[in-house]
Amino acid sequence: MKKEFKIGDHVEWNSEAGRVRETIKKIITSEIKFKNYTVHASKEEPQYLIQSDKTDHMAMHKGSALQKIKD
Repeated sequence: MKKEFKIGDHVEWNSEAGRVRETIKKIITSEIKFKNYTVHASKEEPQYLIQSDKTDHMAMHKGSALQKIKD
């Protein structure tokens, strides 16, 4: 089953440093450049721009890498 999220959802993912908690800021549904990388996204397979809850760090991830945190 495909994971779908909305802007404002609190999510976590497993980074090299451990579990990271972040907030979804934008849903990407077309190919874009992000930090010198090409992000391949579509309406069927969106990617999510997320911001760390502890810092201003921004990252981009597929929904399959994210887990929604229950508020």
